[in-house]
Amino acid sequence: MAPEGGAPDAGDEAAYTGRVSPGGPSDVRELSRVTIRKASVSEQDNNAYLLTCRATGEQLLIDAADDAQRCLALVAEGTGRLNGIVTTHRHWDHVRALEQVANATGARTYAGADDADALPLPPDVRLRHGDTVAFGEVVLAVTHLRGHTPGSVALAYDDPDGTTHLFTGDSLFPGGIGNTTRPEQSFESLIEDVTTRVFDVYDDDTWFYPGHGADSTLGAERPHLPEWRARGW
Repeated sequence: MAPEGGAPDAGDEAAYTGRVSPGGPSDVRELSRVTIRKASVSEQDNNAYLLTCRATGEQLLIDAADDAQRCLALVAEGTGRLNGIVTTHRHWDHVRALEQVANATGARTYAGADDADALPLPPDVRLRHGDTVAFGEVVLAVTHLRGHTPGSVALAYDDPDGTTHLFTGDSLFPGGIGNTTRPEQSFESLIEDVTTRVFDVYDDDTWFYPGHGADSTLGAERPHLPEWRARGW
């Protein structure tokens, strides 16, 4: 996990801060067509995100990381039903509640194709770069980010009435990219994918939501890309 950077300006949505704590309340962001709820579910400060389509009430959970009861309570804070669960990557701290939440809700499960076989519950859908995940009237674009794990994915919601909202798992944090110190990881691969598939694609107003800790914007982080490359983490 990278160090936390400066807090972004919430603009007209100042009620949302993106700061949550283990065992604490959810933070809620109301967009015109989607409601985003963020909760912290473990001692590792894992973030779980619930997205609700405001037109249909269908819901998607991003990372059933831990504490199945808290994840289910998060679902209940919305419409109470869960249509899908996306796992951003295969690391143990992001999948501890996956099987229990999926079994309790009957939700369709999604994960990156190259991480799928390492999960405690094989996903119904194996995601690849350029795929989409849809629930209700909401469509998320899938970006494959290689380096933290082989199959890590980010999910982008392009708000037609606002900016892009990007869920990055452990591939991008305020202050840097995700950990690449283990044998199966690659700094070169991850910094290249984050640069070409995230920063070169989305504008500075894009708000991103990482797998741990506080949020940021691409504009706040973009000036530091050369620094990240130079330091090698």
